[in-house]
Amino acid sequence: MDEQALLGLNPNADSDFRQRALAYFEQLKISPDAWQVCAEALAQRTYSDDHIKFFCFQVLEHQIKYKYSELTTVQQQLIRETLISWLQAQMLNPQPEKTFIRNKAAQVFALLFVTEYLTRWPKFFFDILSVVDLNPRGVDLYLRILMAIDSELVDRDVVHTSEEARRNTLIKDTMREQCIPNLVESWYQILQNYQYTNSEVTCQCLEVVGAYVSWIDLSLIANDRFINMLLGHMSIEVLREEACDCLFEIVNKGMDPVDKMKLVESLCQVLQSAGFFSIDQEEDVDFLARFSKLVNGMGQSLIVSWTKLIKNGDIKNAQEALQAIETKVALMLQLLIHEDDDISSNIIGFCYDYLHILKQLPVLSDQQKANVEAIMLAVMKKLTYDEEYNFENEGEDEAMFVEYRKQLKLLLDRLAQVSPELLLASVRRVFSSTLQNWQTTRFMEVEVAIRLLYMLAEALPVSHGAHFSGDVSKASALQDMMRTLVTSGVSSYQHTSVTLEFFETVVRYEKFFTVEPQHIPCVLMAFLDHRGLRHSSAKVRSRTAYLFSRFVKSLNKQMNPFIEDILNRIQDLLELSPPNGYQSLLSSDDQLFIYETAGVLIVNSEYPAERKQALMRNLLTPLMEKFKILLEKLMLAQDEERQASLADCLNHAVGFASRTSKAFSNKQTVKQCGCSEVYLDCLQTFLPALSCPLQKDILRSGVRTFLHRMIICLEEEVLPFIPSASEHMLKDCEGKDLQEFIPLINQITAKFKIQVSPFLQQMFMPLLHAIFEVLLRPAEENDQSAALEKQMLRRSYFAFLQTVTGSGMSEVIANQGAENVERVLVTVIQGAVEYPDPIAQKTCFIILSKLVELWGGKDGPVGFADFVYKHIVPACFLAPLKQTFDLADAQTVLALSECAVTLKTIHLKRGPECVQYLQQEYLPSLQVAPEIIQEFCQALQQPDAKVFKNYLKVFFQRAKP
Repeated sequence: MDEQALLGLNPNADSDFRQRALAYFEQLKISPDAWQVCAEALAQRTYSDDHIKFFCFQVLEHQIKYKYSELTTVQQQLIRETLISWLQAQMLNPQPEKTFIRNKAAQVFALLFVTEYLTRWPKFFFDILSVVDLNPRGVDLYLRILMAIDSELVDRDVVHTSEEARRNTLIKDTMREQCIPNLVESWYQILQNYQYTNSEVTCQCLEVVGAYVSWIDLSLIANDRFINMLLGHMSIEVLREEACDCLFEIVNKGMDPVDKMKLVESLCQVLQSAGFFSIDQEEDVDFLARFSKLVNGMGQSLIVSWTKLIKNGDIKNAQEALQAIETKVALMLQLLIHEDDDISSNIIGFCYDYLHILKQLPVLSDQQKANVEAIMLAVMKKLTYDEEYNFENEGEDEAMFVEYRKQLKLLLDRLAQVSPELLLASVRRVFSSTLQNWQTTRFMEVEVAIRLLYMLAEALPVSHGAHFSGDVSKASALQDMMRTLVTSGVSSYQHTSVTLEFFETVVRYEKFFTVEPQHIPCVLMAFLDHRGLRHSSAKVRSRTAYLFSRFVKSLNKQMNPFIEDILNRIQDLLELSPPNGYQSLLSSDDQLFIYETAGVLIVNSEYPAERKQALMRNLLTPLMEKFKILLEKLMLAQDEERQASLADCLNHAVGFASRTSKAFSNKQTVKQCGCSEVYLDCLQTFLPALSCPLQKDILRSGVRTFLHRMIICLEEEVLPFIPSASEHMLKDCEGKDLQEFIPLINQITAKFKIQVSPFLQQMFMPLLHAIFEVLLRPAEENDQSAALEKQMLRRSYFAFLQTVTGSGMSEVIANQGAENVERVLVTVIQGAVEYPDPIAQKTCFIILSKLVELWGGKDGPVGFADFVYKHIVPACFLAPLKQTFDLADAQTVLALSECAVTLKTIHLKRGPECVQYLQQEYLPSLQVAPEIIQEFCQALQQPDAKVFKNYLKVFFQRAKP
């Protein structure tokens, strides 16, 4: 072996050596006999370096996985012997191999096993067991090999081909017949031998039993001698976690409902009499988390049995199963309420399913009602934050608690389905007593009280948030709590979690303020002062900005008396942050919500149009003035960092102006509000940024977005600005710029249609030249991003042509001169046939159908009929016949559907002449059999287009090899 290259296997080697080692590995993988060198090195223990041993196993692994069938019988025999002699050597080694080598060796054994067991090596396990016997090192490897085999055969995370899946099923069936009882016996011997002397091997063996139990005959394991031994392990500290997991796998095994019930009950009896149900005596939380998972498994298994028995009409046994479930509820509750969240989280599944049973029962017993109440109290207690939760810097522990809270929320929703009255009453009791004394109560209790009120909205659902109408007792309870929330002063509580929960709840129950509008001013003040938008925590300010905009939007009819006051109070929050990096109270993203809110207040006010215009001017003029100054500064800025921060600032100004326009609607248009002039002034102010040579990307992107908004909001007043804006945006632009510019032109075309025809005719060829220039640029063969950019630009180009033809503006193309028209048409034909992109192909066929519909008749442009027969008809056949045209792909089927429409449209416009051409010229040229030609032409002439679409798919499926 190349000793120099092997040096690179050491993780501390320098990168040149590592590269060399990688190249050497690749070379050995291809070499037909390199694996023999590796096999020999392993069998004769040539190398002591761990990384080289690992490397040798990797080469063997590659040989077995990908090239085994190429080996002769003798060579295959050699691999088997190599592995067995390596295994024998492990028995005598003074030191065991490192774990990573043992695991890799186990993987190689497992690969060889799945390849050979059914054919050449049926005695695989016998051979291995005869080598390892009860030697602890040998047993360790035997157990690792078993885990690797289980992972090859049944691991659901490994993707198998259908061939491998069939093979794996056959292997499992054969193992069940031939060797599983012997394997189980070997496990029993290992457990018995090592339970008191070698915990590592015993735990490995328990893991093997747990893994195999899912697919072997359960009676081999679920019997007195095994179960008693496992229960014995439950009392040995170093074994009990693995024993618990092993029992969990046994309990989880699918089986007859009555048998399962008996198994679980007998297990429970033994565990209970051994004192395992006394949770409070146990201090080891890691063990309790596993035990909780086991109890959860037992509970859920009993519930599955109950469900099956009910379904089968076996009422007597179903009663027994329910009885068995009920006797576990006390234990379940102890685990649910446990202070360790992992222990509690592991039992939630059982709890959830138990509530599902109660929901199905016609009446609940007193005990069951008490259980529901106990679960409810447990959920309320466990929802509470603990002292350690870090609100300012949330890490992994905090993320886990947030996830755990989501599980508890599901339990609360389920409780609401079982007993909505009880839930409402319990929440009301907790809420009222907490808010009475909020000043002297710990933050986590205040937070959870408000949180529970918040959660009721989803737990007791109503349509369109109508919590305060309909069911009187529920409405009055919620109204009561909301009144308490907004009048108690709790919004002043000095903790971010309480503050946020207050605002979240106020916004969730905004309909309350339509019933009791007198509370709006005090809530608005909370939003606007140090409790909300001016809070000391940036996190609170940010969330409040969003919630404030939602609050104002949903209550806009109630806002009229407060509009000017609010606009005055948010004045300082609207200021553009200077480009020197100084951070104002709100980030620019948060400011977007404030600008939108200001827009909503002005537009939805009851003021006359002049007043709305004046207010909108006050809002936008500072932005325009700041924009002009900053643009001048940018033109003079030398330093690139300074340029970037100025461009950011300019972009924010445009973004804020764009956002205010979101307040307009069909009922309240810009024109009706008298605001057209203000926005046209903005356009006038922002458009010069397009000719700025610095920071083009960011400036163009902002102005483009503003133009999109203006095309939506303004009427034809926007049109005079479009030509010069387009001219600037087409100057020295890249593929990405064009991709983003085309949707703007499409939007204008679709909205204004014939009004923009002169403009489109003028800019049509310059735009196309810019597109073709980018598409024809040479790129590296394997440059994926360049290829993708071209594909996206091609799609945008075809989308543009589709918009032009679809908006009834084909004269824009027709007036470009015969040569240009032909060039455009040829690109569409190429798009339909040449490029394997079904999305673009579909668009191209839509364009072709449209053009045939417009120009394909007797009075169409000169030469177009010729083009139809020479190019469009062939495209409809050449595209689907390509190997890349995959008829199993949904997008491709859509493209084929449009192809069918194109052929139907040609037939519609050209009549019998089209059929004659297909019958006598085109289809014979493709060597299509006469009877198929006949069939094709009949399908084409069917009045129902759907019939032809279906036929066309079958036609091409038959035609392709």
